[in-house]
Amino acid sequence: MTPRLWLALPAALLTACAQLGPTPPTATPPDAPPQWQAPLPHAGSPGELARWWQQFDDPLLPALIEAAQAASPTLAAARSRIEQARAARVAAGAALGPTLDATASASYGRFDLQSPRAGSASVGLQAGWELDLFGAGRAGRDAAQARFEGAQAAWHEARVSVAAETASGYLALRACEAQLLPTEQDATSRAETARLTELAAQAGFQPPASAELARASAAQGNAALSQLRAQCALQLKALVALTGQAEPALREQLAAGRARLPQPAALGVAAVPGAVLAQRPDLYDAERELAAAAADAEQARAQRWPRVTLAGSIAPTRLWPQDGPSLQGTVWSVGPLAVTLPIFDGGRRAADAEAARARYDAAAAAYAARLRTAVREVEEALVALDSTAARGEDARVAALGYERSFRAVESRYRGGLASLFELEDARRSALAAQSALIDLQRERVAAWIALYRSLGGGWTATDLRATARE
Repeated sequence: MTPRLWLALPAALLTACAQLGPTPPTATPPDAPPQWQAPLPHAGSPGELARWWQQFDDPLLPALIEAAQAASPTLAAARSRIEQARAARVAAGAALGPTLDATASASYGRFDLQSPRAGSASVGLQAGWELDLFGAGRAGRDAAQARFEGAQAAWHEARVSVAAETASGYLALRACEAQLLPTEQDATSRAETARLTELAAQAGFQPPASAELARASAAQGNAALSQLRAQCALQLKALVALTGQAEPALREQLAAGRARLPQPAALGVAAVPGAVLAQRPDLYDAERELAAAAADAEQARAQRWPRVTLAGSIAPTRLWPQDGPSLQGTVWSVGPLAVTLPIFDGGRRAADAEAARARYDAAAAAYAARLRTAVREVEEALVALDSTAARGEDARVAALGYERSFRAVESRYRGGLASLFELEDARRSALAAQSALIDLQRERVAAWIALYRSLGGGWTATDLRATARE
């Protein structure tokens, strides 16, 4: 083969590779369902999500959420991820352009056996550039950009999660306090019944067994009250840990609304699930990770093709020999234009490409699973809302009826017309009905909080895309 043919071979290979080019994998995420299967709320609008906490009838809740977000290590980690992704994006973008370095050197000595001693000094610039003919650098930049956008969405998801967790903890504390009121009244009533029964037994109007039963009932009431107080104390300490506030200060803030469950404004849900799922920052993060994995796979494939680099330098130089006049001038070069052709690497590049493709498949599966989870979470919140609404009136009627029945049996018992067993049975029914009503109220507010979280907390991908490239 002639030298001219050897020189033409790299150019031919480059042309052929450029025509073939790597084909990036295409994402095929599953489609959202056409409609919701659970009944939708009848009031509210999606626009209320961003300011939903301010629409509660409890001004303390937004303040606690703000304090929890400021103290959250999850949010701090999410902010760190954003900064890391931002730096990676800058680095990936910079890799596409040329590099320029300043160089300086000085030397003095005898450079060979025949020449006298001499000195030299130079200051210059050295440039280098890898031509991204096959898109490896662009794919790396696209992957970094996708991960940066995903990190921003993950920060919003962390904010929504912390807010929902704080609200749930606050709701649990208020519900526990609400349970304390009837439990305290019940314990007081049991103690009074035990006292009166003891007097009646001493006077011979009640058998000793009734006095023993009354004392046992009073002890049981006190034990239930102590247990519930401990639960409320644990809920308070959990809220202290979430918000990072001092417990005495938090107790003082909580004193005003004791035993009052916060009530939210109604939220609206779009009839089309796709519109709702577009508001989920965690789903957007998974989609961006899928896009990044696709770009990684494209980059790994492009690494199997030739690399072309161009270098150059320019440096003013001065040379002063020991015997003779000094010399100075500018030394420069353009090149070499180097083409690196992968021939044998033991299968490393092919293995990297296969691994990148496998990571893409894993990201696609994770995205599909995240989509199914998002649909399930919205459906579960809607079912819980519909269920609590359907049970609400019945629970109120039951609590009121059992309370009236207990008061009537109590009056009959004190008049000697009802037994202690009837009284205790009516007491248990009334307390259980009142406790069930409070649990139902807590469950309904918790369902609204779960719906808020499943709807994305007011985040939109449009707003994120507008700021992701700032």
